[in-house]
Amino acid sequence: MSKQNAAGAAPQENKMGVLPVGKLLAGMAVPMMISMLVQALYNIVDSVFVSRLSENAFNAVGLAFPLQSLMIAVGAGTAVGINALLSRSLGEKKQEMADRAAGAGIFLLPICSYLVFAFIGLFLSRPFFVAQAKAVPEIVEYGVQYTRICLGLSVGIFSQFCFERLLQSTGRTSLAMCTQLLGAIINIVMDPILIFGLCGAPRMGVAGAAVATVVGQIVAAIVGLIVNIKCNHDIHIHRKNIRWDPIVAKEIYRVGIPSIIMQSISSVMTFGMNKILFVFTPTATAVFGAYFKIQSFVFMPIFGLNNGMVPIISYNYGAARPQRVWKTIRLSNITAMVIMVVGFTIFQLFPSTLLELFDASETMLAIGVPALRIISVSFLLAGFCIIAGSVFQAIGNPVYSLIVSVCRQMVVLLPVAWLLSRTGRLELVWWSFPIAEVMSFTLSTIFLRRTVKSANEVMNSSAD
Repeated sequence: MSKQNAAGAAPQENKMGVLPVGKLLAGMAVPMMISMLVQALYNIVDSVFVSRLSENAFNAVGLAFPLQSLMIAVGAGTAVGINALLSRSLGEKKQEMADRAAGAGIFLLPICSYLVFAFIGLFLSRPFFVAQAKAVPEIVEYGVQYTRICLGLSVGIFSQFCFERLLQSTGRTSLAMCTQLLGAIINIVMDPILIFGLCGAPRMGVAGAAVATVVGQIVAAIVGLIVNIKCNHDIHIHRKNIRWDPIVAKEIYRVGIPSIIMQSISSVMTFGMNKILFVFTPTATAVFGAYFKIQSFVFMPIFGLNNGMVPIISYNYGAARPQRVWKTIRLSNITAMVIMVVGFTIFQLFPSTLLELFDASETMLAIGVPALRIISVSFLLAGFCIIAGSVFQAIGNPVYSLIVSVCRQMVVLLPVAWLLSRTGRLELVWWSFPIAEVMSFTLSTIFLRRTVKSANEVMNSSAD
């Protein structure tokens, strides 16, 4: 990839250092928010179609979430490290380090991470489902079919994480959005065809949903690679850099490992909640699975906002421009909180409508309506906490994010849920989510103040 323009002139500074912050954040975040909404759409469409097969089929896909979440944690966490290092290197005018980060990212994600999860999917899927739902063999069989395909062919999703983050790190979020949209559209179109055997295709049921997912991911990854080679002129992808690089890997995982652990904890939390809820009734776990699918429409846009925000903060932090850093954080927080208020309002007013997307039975509605209303109370604080966590990662203080996540999910949420379950009243278990979010908000506020103070000192000394 050539870094010079067509006229052969010296390259101008990346737009992340010169455009007005509001315009820049909108230009980078909005495409990512749209693409994340589409991601949420195809995730929920997947479950909507599967729910038409049976509640057990829907439950199996929901119980698979911890494994999928673990896979996403490794992919997204590593990508966060790549994103932060690459953007910061560009801001500091360290082109060689940026190129090495890109090459090491390709080695770490589509190669190393894929091989690990292919093994997990092929050999550990059955023990995983037996541990959760051995009393319902049909759920176990559906779940094993689904996860073996999703993890065994996960090369697509890991490649997507890598190539899309390379585009995002250099400010090309519109191109990243296009690759994500392509994968989502392929998945949405193929889902009903393969699940129900339409257009002459075999009826594959739950396995069809998994096949549609991995095909969409693989096609999007191929396109992402091509777009990076043809259009991403801020980095150079060299074969010699696609290897294990201990120096670069250390920098990537210095930010990435806390992010991986933080998101992996979500897998542990989900697994634990499923175990707690299954004691009441399998329908309660179906409600929990439905909630996770529906809430993605609220949280995914904020994750897209994060993806647009992080490279702006990292670049300007590396370039020692504090005013641009803090304005980006302020605008991101305002946007996130507005999105969360809208999500809270929808969950309060239309919980039964949301659950009926999954062909909910009367029992599922009776459990799910109060569940959605109670859990959504946590939305009012969650937007700030998510943005704060990404700020810690972008500036190089990922341990703060890790501490908040561990305390929220392992120290508060799961223990409180278990204690409330001992009352025998299922509706009380859902209150563990708002309770945990209050703790998360408190810690996030404290750590953000510390981060602002220390980052100001670093940038002021760099400017001097």
